[in-house]
Amino acid sequence: MFDFLSDLLSGMICVNTGALNTKKIDNNIEHLKQQEWFKDIYEDEKYHRLFVTNRQIRAYLQSRTRIKKIIRSEVARRKLLLLIDKQIKS
Repeated sequence: MFDFLSDLLSGMICVNTGALNTKKIDNNIEHLKQQEWFKDIYEDEKYHRLFVTNRQIRAYLQSRTRIKKIIRSEVARRKLLLLIDKQIKS
């Protein structure tokens, strides 16, 4: 419950200021890297750069609630992969 409220409040603050919480994003990426499918993508140089420099990808990965959903749900995972593919083509 605390994670949800924290994400909600920080999401509202970050939307207002446009700032990204680098520490939170990096922690969320570490959680995702425990998943084999994500680890494979993250270690691919073509995609790795997106996780470090792309604002849309980093903003998407800022939400702890979203990360939990991505880990649990195939649909949420596909949505992340579509976003990654869209950003790689941009």
